Amino acid sequence: MTDREQRTEEFIELRPLLFSIAYRILGSAAEAEDVVQEAWLRYASADAVVEAPRAFLTTVVTRLAVDVLRSARARREQYVGQWLPEPILTDDPDGPEARAELTESISMASLLLLERLSPLERAVFVLREVFDVDYAEIAEAVERSEDACRQLASRARRHIARQRPRFDADQHDRQALTERFMAAFREGDVEGLRRLLAAEVTMVGDGGGKAPSLPRPVAGREKVASLLASVGPPMVSIGVTLQLREVNGAPGLITRAEEGTIVNVVVLDVVDGRIQTIRFISNPDKLRHLGAVSDIWRLKDEFQQARRAAREESDTST
Repeated sequence: MTDREQRTEEFIELRPLLFSIAYRILGSAAEAEDVVQEAWLRYASADAVVEAPRAFLTTVVTRLAVDVLRSARARREQYVGQWLPEPILTDDPDGPEARAELTESISMASLLLLERLSPLERAVFVLREVFDVDYAEIAEAVERSEDACRQLASRARRHIARQRPRFDADQHDRQALTERFMAAFREGDVEGLRRLLAAEVTMVGDGGGKAPSLPRPVAGREKVASLLASVGPPMVSIGVTLQLREVNGAPGLITRAEEGTIVNVVVLDVVDGRIQTIRFISNPDKLRHLGAVSDIWRLKDEFQQARRAAREESDTST
């Protein structure tokens, strides 16, 4: 086996781990893929013998991801509307994260908590708390002393511990609840939706100014149930379908147009048997890694026409 072939095999084996590290640091699947690809180019072209491929590649990925995150922070501060991480499908056995450790750290809520850390704190926290990398290796990766890394990890843990999210763990129960949610949404069943929602439920959307979305979060069981019930039937009438998937380790849905393209991704946080948070990600830039994306503005026009027709029919019947 040539050196190139050996490095290729080593990289393929480590790739899920490298993606998982980069994604947790960045909250962006597309940027994580770019970082992992750049790490491969550097590994493939390294002149020196690499005795510890995992440590080498982890270091390269961490440094690249921290650099990308620093530049991304400015863009996120100017982001139109609510910024949410890019969704990934965690029930896909062939996905880039399939063989990497999947813990609650990949959830939307946890990734949003990580956004509050500095890039170095985030990198150290991910390496230590999620992947149990020793401090000597972390120090090499972030170019700080071991003592400094311990301090960064301690500070990050304190930030995270204050608002660590809580979720229902039973996958079967979560899936059953999500199926009931799908049915109530399709049918416009307000009462059915109320029974599934927590009293303090919050619904947020991320369109990034590139797709229709909620201008601000909607809070409270009554408001969220009424809004969802008014949207579901018109969407169904124009051929939109819902596909049950696991998204970022949580129950989720992929909404598809009649031709199969992706409209948005929905992620549900379930606590104590009720839906606590509903997140809609419709920014097409955050969906393209999952497949072809719909012409959302055309669908919006069709949806509004269907909604008007339903209202007119209701008015006529009364």
